[in-house]
Amino acid sequence: MRIDFNSITACGECCTGCRKKAEGLCEGCVESDGHCAEWTQSGGCPIHRCTREHGVRFCGLCAAFPCEWLVKTVVWRPNAVQELRELADRYRQQEE
Repeated sequence: MRIDFNSITACGECCTGCRKKAEGLCEGCVESDGHCAEWTQSGGCPIHRCTREHGVRFCGLCAAFPCEWLVKTVVWRPNAVQELRELADRYRQQEE
């Protein structure tokens, strides 16, 4: 199954099928360039900002991956590093 990487966020989430997005509670990190409602108080998603600074689509593609900062930041996904590693592998396979 091909993954639409245009709907994958910097932290590896997929906006397609997201309940918050479907209910209009979030416009999505991709569509809002990291400035979705959840990050209003902090001026934008720091993970999104970091991937843009490193010139990558999502964390798993970064040369510094997995960095300590990411592990400390993505606390809502205990398997984030493994999931992002797998996602990066899939991305590279699709690019071939």
